[in-house]
Amino acid sequence: MQFSTPKYLIILAGPTAVGKTSLSVQLARELGTEIISADSRQIFRELNIGTAKPDAVELAAVPHHFINSHTISESYSAGDFERDVLRLLEKLFLKYDYVVLTGGSGFYIKAVSEGLDDLPSPLPRLRQQLTGRLHHEGLSVLQNEISQFDPVFAASTEFLNAQRVIRALEVYHTTGMPISSFQRQKQSARPFHQIQIALDRDRAELYRRIDDRMDTMLKAGLVQEARDLISFRSHHALQTVGYKEVYGYLDGEYDEAEMEKLLKQNSRRYAKRQLTWFRHQGNFHWFHADNLDGVLRYIQDEINSHKKK
Repeated sequence: MQFSTPKYLIILAGPTAVGKTSLSVQLARELGTEIISADSRQIFRELNIGTAKPDAVELAAVPHHFINSHTISESYSAGDFERDVLRLLEKLFLKYDYVVLTGGSGFYIKAVSEGLDDLPSPLPRLRQQLTGRLHHEGLSVLQNEISQFDPVFAASTEFLNAQRVIRALEVYHTTGMPISSFQRQKQSARPFHQIQIALDRDRAELYRRIDDRMDTMLKAGLVQEARDLISFRSHHALQTVGYKEVYGYLDGEYDEAEMEKLLKQNSRRYAKRQLTWFRHQGNFHWFHADNLDGVLRYIQDEINSHKKK
């Protein structure tokens, strides 16, 4: 679809707990538009405490999409997200010149901004076998296997996503080649301009915010939420940081103090991986997470630059 006037997708990315939600709400209000969430877990309505969704005030301030949009019993992939977001953007760009896409799921952002890689179909029954291994052996065993033949994938945030780990193993066992070798060389054409912005903070400050967020989640009932969802624990969304540590505790692998330590430690490591991902993907311009004025000036500069071309 082509539009009669230029349209801009403002992509606001960054690590967990950096402050994306707050700034995206302020930005969307300044631009008079809506927000699309690019978070692979916040789409599930059953996952609330462990996914740090926008609160009721933030959701009421600006229309949000892909928050609580699906149930954990559904299968939903980055490919589904790409398709659904592009369809939604066709509608939103009839109303707005700008739309904000925000989140920390790098693969979801990449799906919308560039399109997904063309990957080979897996061997018959291979996915079922790998899913069984995930359930019985755990994600770390599959991650260790991938690390031996695909260090590029192992350094990405996708390495922490159970679904993407299974896909990477499918590709390798089907073709004998790592999934990173199938990286798309040319991104898909999009009928809108993209302005890519990433947020950061001083590392000590970011880690303190992560620790505080974990304390808040635990007080809010994270352990009980994980217990209520235990029948879905093999779902990729529950094999991620924030839930897998709780299941280790519930399985008796360690005590509550160790669970808390692992939640904070693994969340900090995840944030570090996210920062690495966004620094090596796309064309992100970096800002401190409190610098709304700087972000707005940059967006205006980018728009003026596009108009001159």
